[in-house]
Amino acid sequence: MSTTTTRYGIIGCGMMGQEHLRNIALLPGAHVTRIFEPDAHMLAGSLALAPGAQSAVSLAEVVLAEDVDCLLIASPNFCHAEQLREIASLRPLPVLLEKPACTSLDDVRSLAALQATYPAPIWVAMEYRYMPPVTALAKEVHGQHNTGPVKMISIREHRFPFLVKVGDWNRFNRYTGGTLVEKCCHFFDLMRHLTQSEPVRVYASAGVDHNHLDERYPDGTPDILDNAYVIVDFASGQRAMLELCMFAEGARYQEEISVVGPQGKAECFVPGPGRFWPAHLGDAPVPKLVISPRDPKGPRELDVPVDPQALAAGDHNGSTLYQHQKFNAVVRGQGQVEVTLRDGLCAVIMGLAAQESARTGMAVDLTRGDYALSQLASGPAA
Repeated sequence: MSTTTTRYGIIGCGMMGQEHLRNIALLPGAHVTRIFEPDAHMLAGSLALAPGAQSAVSLAEVVLAEDVDCLLIASPNFCHAEQLREIASLRPLPVLLEKPACTSLDDVRSLAALQATYPAPIWVAMEYRYMPPVTALAKEVHGQHNTGPVKMISIREHRFPFLVKVGDWNRFNRYTGGTLVEKCCHFFDLMRHLTQSEPVRVYASAGVDHNHLDERYPDGTPDILDNAYVIVDFASGQRAMLELCMFAEGARYQEEISVVGPQGKAECFVPGPGRFWPAHLGDAPVPKLVISPRDPKGPRELDVPVDPQALAAGDHNGSTLYQHQKFNAVVRGQGQVEVTLRDGLCAVIMGLAAQESARTGMAVDLTRGDYALSQLASGPAA
């Protein structure tokens, strides 16, 4: 690696990849040198954001370039596993891998084998962990200062429908892994992170009830879920629930997370992307952390403001910048991976199990069979 700067190669640079570009530009001592993006329009936009970068005609050209120290994979979901395998065969550099890590159980097994021999760090990009209000909530929960041991977790996301992506790949389960993988792997990761435990059972009820039903593509009518309830039981006896609605963007907050223990409740409230907040309503809402002890009663509401520069650089409440700061430290040999490939694969298995449960109406056991987490290398929830 260069002694003066961290040089990124980018694999796939559409909407999310360009958010990463804007945040890498905020990092001292980091810049993008190579970009592989097959779509001409997205490539032009990416090069405008990273004027010192060169376009590449293949993944291999990026990986083998001498002026690349680490890689970011931000391609469509269904490309991730194959691209990571190709990188491993060419030159196993440090990788920041966008979520979800993959989209199928076959790829889960393949990447579980790969992680055992991959010699460089792989960090799965679970941005929601690094949203300042969520980070504050996790610190509160892990410290057990006001809640005591966690017993129940509730995550509500009421948001906008899926945005338009290149080739409309995000309209179909076969390319995304399904909504409960594509979108909700973030929340299953948070459940493991907050409980510090492994899931044993998943039950989901979900539907395609409103979004995209009037859209037609060469692949047919979109089949991605637009609302769901998912209940997860953990080995520790803790329980977590996800409530997802993707036609509720009129809400003041996009994510509301509640954690309850025998001593009290801790909550955080996260607004959606500022660019979607109606200008006539004034400033966008400020994220909040609320602590509600049982004794003495009296909720305490704390604002958790986000650095304006980080907030303006993306749609994830500043988290992309904070994630890159930590990944950049790992590349420099000054930090540890906080979201491992195993963490990413656990979240995928939970999402695929939820998709299967929603399809069949039956709970899915995560301790045996195709969805068993035991097929992954052992390791605690991080």
